[in-house]
Amino acid sequence: MKPEEILRDDFAPWVLELGLVVEEVAEDGTVVLRLPWSDRLAREGGALSGQALMAAADTAVVIAVSVAKGGFVPMTTVQLSTSFQRPVMGRDVLVGVHLSKLGRTLAFAEIDMTVGGTTVAHASAVYAILE
Repeated sequence: MKPEEILRDDFAPWVLELGLVVEEVAEDGTVVLRLPWSDRLAREGGALSGQALMAAADTAVVIAVSVAKGGFVPMTTVQLSTSFQRPVMGRDVLVGVHLSKLGRTLAFAEIDMTVGGTTVAHASAVYAILE
């Protein structure tokens, strides 16, 4: 199953409304998604909402684990910790995932969110694989 199909078929409508685009995929589970800028995702003051960044990171990890497992598998977020480093105003964000460990029941990931090569947020995540 292609990552675009996983995104389309296995996520809630509100996640699809983020407009995420698959930019890069590697068989080891490395994935890059693009979160396109949208005024609808901005908070007061015009910066991109942290909730949108966290949802994009969460979604990217599910796609990365699914790619590494050969297709979508049921999983749930156990932990997602995000550090916001600078505001994003009017720019797309690249959400890059590296799976640091993929086991039978747990997956560990590091997520870098960048604009123009500069990190705007970083997250680490743990997922329980439910199959």
